[in-house]
Amino acid sequence: MTFNETQLKTLRAALDRLIPPDDYPGAWDAGVGDYILRQLDGDLTSLQSAYTEGLDALNAEARALEDLPFPSLEPDAQDNLLRRLEGGVTLTAWPVPPERFVSMLIHHAAEGYYADPGNGGNREARSWEMIGFKIEEGVRYVG
Repeated sequence: MTFNETQLKTLRAALDRLIPPDDYPGAWDAGVGDYILRQLDGDLTSLQSAYTEGLDALNAEARALEDLPFPSLEPDAQDNLLRRLEGGVTLTAWPVPPERFVSMLIHHAAEGYYADPGNGGNREARSWEMIGFKIEEGVRYVG
């Protein structure tokens, strides 16, 4: 699965609003983008168009609302826009239901953040460390 540059920047910005960095890495730095791309080339190939169309629509919605692409919005404006979309409130026509797109993005962000690192996300098992999950010595990741 290949996103164009704008779609990739939009995915990164959206993921980092869903799981922002703090003492631990945000979604993007934790490998959630890699996880999603890997899944879209595997088990989730049927969702490729939902992702590309949804990311394009997210940018169109941001431009209609703030005259800027989604990645250029301030974090609070990004959060507000995602909340509006989660509630189905749009200014533009969407090729996929916005509630479905946001729900899918939230679900896959959580999967990628907390998944076995062997699946492409949860880089260096940082989210497991964050929640106190202990990895026994000698245990290898699946992948």
